[in-house]
Amino acid sequence: MTTPTPNQGILDITPYIGGDASVEGMARVVKLSSNEAATGASPKAMAAYRAGAEELHRYPEGGAADLRAGLAEMYGLNINGIICGNGSDEIISHLIHSYAGPGDEVVYTEHGFLMYPLGAMASGATPIKAAETDFTASVDAILAVVTERTKMVFLANPNNPTGTYIANAEIQRLRAGLPDRVMLVIDSAYAEFVSRNDYSPGIEMVEAHDNVVMTRTFSKIYGLAGLRLGWAYCPEEVALVYHRVRSPFNVNAAAQAAGLAALHDVAHTDAARAHNDRELAWLHDECRRLGLPCIPSVGNFLTIQFASEGPRSAMEAQEFLRTKGILPRGIGAYGLGAYLRFTVGLEDENKLAVAAIEEFLSTADGA
Repeated sequence: MTTPTPNQGILDITPYIGGDASVEGMARVVKLSSNEAATGASPKAMAAYRAGAEELHRYPEGGAADLRAGLAEMYGLNINGIICGNGSDEIISHLIHSYAGPGDEVVYTEHGFLMYPLGAMASGATPIKAAETDFTASVDAILAVVTERTKMVFLANPNNPTGTYIANAEIQRLRAGLPDRVMLVIDSAYAEFVSRNDYSPGIEMVEAHDNVVMTRTFSKIYGLAGLRLGWAYCPEEVALVYHRVRSPFNVNAAAQAAGLAALHDVAHTDAARAHNDRELAWLHDECRRLGLPCIPSVGNFLTIQFASEGPRSAMEAQEFLRTKGILPRGIGAYGLGAYLRFTVGLEDENKLAVAAIEEFLSTADGA
């Protein structure tokens, strides 16, 4: 008897596993595992979400027209180059399926977001890893692995899970070194947290070239992770391809309404950014006080180094913290088995996390 079989390579994919969210028997945990917004969603976004309850029987506007218009107005963009999705993950997946397939290669960086290689494998393409330098993307290393089979290059900037970024001048150098046939996708999910003068999320790059796409999300600083809402800015030709492959109503009505309201609540976004700046700096300082190396981050998270084995290992730390209700993210799947990634939480959550880390170190040293 024969049974249906999946396409070649599908069963080689290790399913993506999100961060821990609960501990059995604990009423309250401090979830620092998914880089969610510590300050939550805008009250205006919540109101817009609730206001849509009377229209749940209606299909959403198929092209997310109002949201796209709001994005175009805020950033001064060509509305025809704006696409929206059920999270930026959906956009990334559709782009890969549309532009890469069997025999093609998709390049990403050594500690880049796992959805890039997973998406490549799902489309039948081969993911190619480019080495990083000091946990930071290296333009030279990326260009060194580009071949005639390369169809796409993915660059998370800032990168998750390291929190590092490369300057706009380096991204321009990367684009200049790529063949015009290769699509460069700049994943700027954490762009709103970055205040460095040499950083750019990629808008100007998209407008200057026919092979650059910038992806963004409402899951991070806007606090709408539960609604799954992402967007991208791309050449009109790429947008037309995307509209051919996306589902007819891929962005639900609640997400569209809440996203537009969140976009307009600049005061809430500014407050979220200020909170992150303050608390991230404090976490950096606490790591130094405890003698724990950490990767300098410009996102809303901090990746902290423990030992690779023994009583002070990251695995032991994660298990200990779990008993205290503190849930960071283990990132061994990224080749960072000696590290844990901590989302920047509320002030009291960060203090609880640091106190638990300090207790762990004291316990481990006494073992």
